[in-house]
Amino acid sequence: MKIYDISLTIRPDMPVWPGDPGVTIERQSSIDQGDTANVSRLALGTHTGTHLDPPVHFVPGRKGVDKLDLHTLVGPAYVVEFDVEEAITAAELEAAGLPDDATRLLCKTRNSQLWAGDPTEFATDFVYLSPDAAEWLVDHGYQLVGVDYLSVEKFEMAGQGAPTHHILLNAEIVAVEGLNLAGVSEGRYTLVCLPLKIQAGDGAPCRAILIDDDVSGGSDR
Repeated sequence: MKIYDISLTIRPDMPVWPGDPGVTIERQSSIDQGDTANVSRLALGTHTGTHLDPPVHFVPGRKGVDKLDLHTLVGPAYVVEFDVEEAITAAELEAAGLPDDATRLLCKTRNSQLWAGDPTEFATDFVYLSPDAAEWLVDHGYQLVGVDYLSVEKFEMAGQGAPTHHILLNAEIVAVEGLNLAGVSEGRYTLVCLPLKIQAGDGAPCRAILIDDDVSGGSDR
């Protein structure tokens, strides 16, 4: 069995969505200063780093992270690499050859290379999911979709109705954003992606891992 950590490391200078809170990590007590233990204060936004978007993120009155079904967040998932410059579309998903019973999709794109070297600047030209791709996922019964940058939405559309988010979250498809799939091959894995249990949370950082029972690296689709 091989385990891949596909989560970003939380650090003070990491990129966050423009306008979101940054990350602060402050040592409140220190053994070096004579305290009995090291204890730090952590402050960050709910959509920092690798995180989940539950329905309430864009749809008032719907589920928060604390009400998500854990069966959605743990189970078989398919990593598919998309060689696209701008958007993953419905046509790209249709051509991917996913099994009919697939319910979790993780999209590997050029975005994963953006995480190399621990960048500090937010990139606006990331690959995103088009609205018709979101509709395809709804029509095919998906429960979860993951992307390798900080949003499923085109950057310019986030303030213009965010159609991809609305399509996914209205259908209660969980969006996992901020994955790093650079070291993962295409194939079938077991996904474990558990968020902080924040009451009525509109999002939450999570530790996401992939488990490959075939140590050769990703089962055939």
